[in-house]
Amino acid sequence: MRADLCVVGLGGSGLAAIDEGLRQGATVVGLDAGLVGAAAAGRNGGLLRAGCSLFHHQARVRYGTNRAKRIHAATIEERERLVGDWPDLTRRCGYLRLAHDDAEQEDCRAHLDALVEDGFQARWHEGPPGPGLLVPDDAAIDPRQRCQKEAESVAGRQAHLFEYSPALDLHPGLVATDGGRVYCHAVVVAVDGALAAVLPELAGRVWPMRLQMLASGPHEPGTLPHAIGTRQGWDYGQQLVDGRIAFGGCRDVGGDAERTTSTVPTAEVQEALERRFTEVTGLRPRVTHRWAATVGYTESGLPVLDEIRPRTWAAGGYSGTGNLLGAVCGRAAARLACGVATSSVLD
Repeated sequence: MRADLCVVGLGGSGLAAIDEGLRQGATVVGLDAGLVGAAAAGRNGGLLRAGCSLFHHQARVRYGTNRAKRIHAATIEERERLVGDWPDLTRRCGYLRLAHDDAEQEDCRAHLDALVEDGFQARWHEGPPGPGLLVPDDAAIDPRQRCQKEAESVAGRQAHLFEYSPALDLHPGLVATDGGRVYCHAVVVAVDGALAAVLPELAGRVWPMRLQMLASGPHEPGTLPHAIGTRQGWDYGQQLVDGRIAFGGCRDVGGDAERTTSTVPTAEVQEALERRFTEVTGLRPRVTHRWAATVGYTESGLPVLDEIRPRTWAAGGYSGTGNLLGAVCGRAAARLACGVATSSVLD
């Protein structure tokens, strides 16, 4: 098969790359080793929180104010696209950075000051489940359904998608699978946690990390009126419209053992999640499901978005914030691969 662009990975960032390639007039083939959205893109907490892995005041210090503002603004643009395109899948519930203790409450205020100073919407929150920083325009989504809907959208615009088609050999202009070969002008590899498995030269820049979650309930509506992150972002969750609560985090409890490609939940982290669930909600969890997914992390907290081989672009390593930032990077990689951009939002 021949195409202008071949995208490896059919999660959120890969589907965004396909969508962007089509917008640029390219013919596109998309491949995935499994099903659409079956990896972390469809197995995460569903938070549409603007920004990168660092909170905005931290990002300004590490990356510079202008760069941090560009990244934050780009994720807001992607959030608004998702809310506009998929109103039935999204809820404008806001994101509450819940202060776990006095130190975090002070840090939340510094975070708030930085957002307001740079012109972004945020305010202080004093209601249940506790004090913290509220970004009212942030949202939540069903991540798996998002991937399925976006796959249907790009397939309906003549993108060719192939599930259970791992990229076994990848060269400039050629991607080989068990089922055949794709001859193409350019390649985008957008597989986040598996990035170094597909492009081994990235092994020192991005590594896999297991993120664990549980589902509890149903619980009384309004138990979590906002999507939340707490304990400096270690823990997070949202309450679905049916009353169930998806709650994740406690990766620090697992320590180095969470740096793995395994997606099997562990007793140690799951027990910690149950304790944190009670601390945050005041309720005993009624666990119905437990799961884990592998995502990519980087030392800097910024994703990989580079031409790794000639005409072969990599996007991944979102450090747990791929729902928006991953799509931003997927789109940027597609524009670079199609030759319609010379720099990205990360530059």
